[in-house]
Amino acid sequence: MVISRTPFRMSFFGGGTDYREYFEKYGGSVISATFDKYCFVTVKDFPPFFPVRNQLTYSKIERFNEPEELSHPLVREVYHFLHEQQLQINYDSDLPARSGIGSSSSFAVGLLNSIHAHRGKTTNPYTLATEAITVERDLCREYGGIQDQIAAAYGGFNRIDFDKTGFYVKPLNIRSDRLEQLNGRLMLFFSGLSRVAGEISREQADNLGKNITTLSNMKFLTDEAEKILLSDESLDHFGELLDLTWQLKRKLAANIANDEVERMYETAKRCGAIGGKLLGAGGGGFMLFYVPEDRQAALREALKDYMYVPFRFENEGSRIIYNQK
Repeated sequence: MVISRTPFRMSFFGGGTDYREYFEKYGGSVISATFDKYCFVTVKDFPPFFPVRNQLTYSKIERFNEPEELSHPLVREVYHFLHEQQLQINYDSDLPARSGIGSSSSFAVGLLNSIHAHRGKTTNPYTLATEAITVERDLCREYGGIQDQIAAAYGGFNRIDFDKTGFYVKPLNIRSDRLEQLNGRLMLFFSGLSRVAGEISREQADNLGKNITTLSNMKFLTDEAEKILLSDESLDHFGELLDLTWQLKRKLAANIANDEVERMYETAKRCGAIGGKLLGAGGGGFMLFYVPEDRQAALREALKDYMYVPFRFENEGSRIIYNQK
């Protein structure tokens, strides 16, 4: 039996410039971080005493002989990609799916990591990321960027750059005290709304031609954010950039924001949040806010109808936490 633990991510700047349709022409850049909420994937041999050869357990149980019988597209394509059979797979998660924290990509990375380890193979973050991108974007034909798979595989607080030759991960060496201050000023709330990211991602891809300027401005903010994080400049400027990138992000597709999301954001700003953004493609899920410490109690009270989720940054990426034959 093998168990992998793979973190979720929060993307701060540059989201949308990690779409192939954009970065292969113009180059892309994002700044993101993984945090201490995880998905866990267990893989073991399926006993040969049953009328089927495989079992997958997530929000439901699927028992099957051939991958084509699976309704879960990602697992089906991983079976084909790795030429696997006779497995029992279990998925568990600290946070809900379809909520903007890269859950599907973390699952893809964790599943690949667990299966490789179960077969006695050691993999590195680059391999896990590129394989997960292949499965999700090429085999499953799901619209979207490629930052989530990379963040989940590598872990940490990174700048990731993209061009037609590939991707490049640059860990941001933020002073520990400064990183602690930033962590303490970020507040995460669950909107209670789930959404299908692929539909929003497809609209963003379709709108690429008219969003070139907006995306270029969003990419520019990654440079500015990196300068702030690596300097002694006030971290409040990081919050101001979050506000700016949210205003830009809302222009990429019509359904990124909605009335509920707008109410949350406006309430947070009135209560003292300097900036924030909806995580992921949009439409719902988790909202992240930059809030000075002396305003956080007021914000929690104002958003008491939404779940507040404390978190800590993490640096490990996808890891095998149990491996016993």
